[in-house]
Amino acid sequence: MPNSRTVSLVTLGCARNEVDSEELAARLESSGWTLVDDADEAGVVVVNTCGFIDAAKKDSIDTLLAAHDSGAKVVAAGCMAERYGAELASALPEADAVIGFDDYTTIGARLDDVLAGRHHAAHQPRDRRTLLPISPVERTASAVAVPGHGDLPEDTAGLSGPASGPRVLRRRLGGGPVAPLKLASGCDRRCTFCAIPAFRGAYVSRQPAEVLQEARWLAGHGVRELVLVSENSTSYGKDLGDLRALEKLLPELAAVDGIDRVRVSYLQPAETRPGLIEVLCTTPGVVPYFDLSFQHASGPVLRRMRRFGDRVRFLELLEQVRKLAPDAGVRSNFIVGFPGETEEDLGELTEFLSAARLDAIGVFGYSDEDGTEAAGMDRKLDPDEVAARLAEVSALAEELTAQRAEERIGSVVEVLVEDEEEGRAAHQAPEVDGTVLLRGTPAEIGDLVTATVVGSEGVDLVAEIG
Repeated sequence: MPNSRTVSLVTLGCARNEVDSEELAARLESSGWTLVDDADEAGVVVVNTCGFIDAAKKDSIDTLLAAHDSGAKVVAAGCMAERYGAELASALPEADAVIGFDDYTTIGARLDDVLAGRHHAAHQPRDRRTLLPISPVERTASAVAVPGHGDLPEDTAGLSGPASGPRVLRRRLGGGPVAPLKLASGCDRRCTFCAIPAFRGAYVSRQPAEVLQEARWLAGHGVRELVLVSENSTSYGKDLGDLRALEKLLPELAAVDGIDRVRVSYLQPAETRPGLIEVLCTTPGVVPYFDLSFQHASGPVLRRMRRFGDRVRFLELLEQVRKLAPDAGVRSNFIVGFPGETEEDLGELTEFLSAARLDAIGVFGYSDEDGTEAAGMDRKLDPDEVAARLAEVSALAEELTAQRAEERIGSVVEVLVEDEEEGRAAHQAPEVDGTVLLRGTPAEIGDLVTATVVGSEGVDLVAEIG
């Protein structure tokens, strides 16, 4: 029988959730809870859910039910819990508690309540954008709970960290040479298909000094590559009164002792400035990697999505990138079957994909999301038609990304070793892109090795060390 004050954290969804889980782990450890990896050994299992799309919601529910079957107390946290609150608690009695972001700062006490059988009333969801001032520069003084932005507990004795030096509100739940580092939370954009801003809130940047402190802490825990995450990294600093804050921060992060690579994710094409492109392409230690959220390439569809750009503008942006860094990595996601999408619009998308030479492409079929403007739009496509377009574009994407990988044969790449015979080149982000299969001289996990690409398998590369 497990010790009652033991807790296992299960993280679903994106890298931002991973950072939030590690904050929760630090808070729990600081309040005397013992963290264990195996749910079967835990008195309480906390599932950090994802609430972005239907498949992620289903995965979250399945994971909560599996945790309940382990015999442990079960707590739902994360985006799905925040988004649905009391509705989720009512529909899922197997969860002993459903907690929102406002509960994170007192997570230890909340879990004590669960163990003691004290009822925790799940919150009624609200639009978290309304909790912060409209003006971004007025937000830093607001006392609103934002995961990943909390103050240190008064008692930091239990926090993981070096014997002396700064303490960071984070406890690593996994090892390896790569870690996400949160730049900001929330989003001020109003894309018609996206519900994230309503439950994640308005855009709030972390202070540069705080980001740098955590980067140094991560380096001290064996991290060699930092992956900067947020809902929109190109907006970083706008609420701090400095629209060039990211350009200034990147060289400082790359200079942190022990860090070999800094990678930025979640770039908005309309906000990707020439100065930011230059820093990403020319700063030693910052990889020329562009995770650009295009979503489509037809101007009319993008305007219905309440986004900006079109095929021509997007290709011009890629031309600017490759002029400075010809081998830069570029990935993006696209939605097909959006309300009102015509065959001509679909043709614009496929023409763009054929010309863009992207390294990684994610394609999703449109489906209604609760609380979004697009859910109420007219000119909806038949689900069978959406599925057909999804299959068509997905097949094209698979072919094009395989061709792009073939183009890299003969090139020399720097590979961060993450497994005995596998790693990632600069143009490959963890989890979402391809990998490099290594041959030749054995290397240690965490090494940065030079290798020549000798082959490709889909989006993956095969390379010889030396």
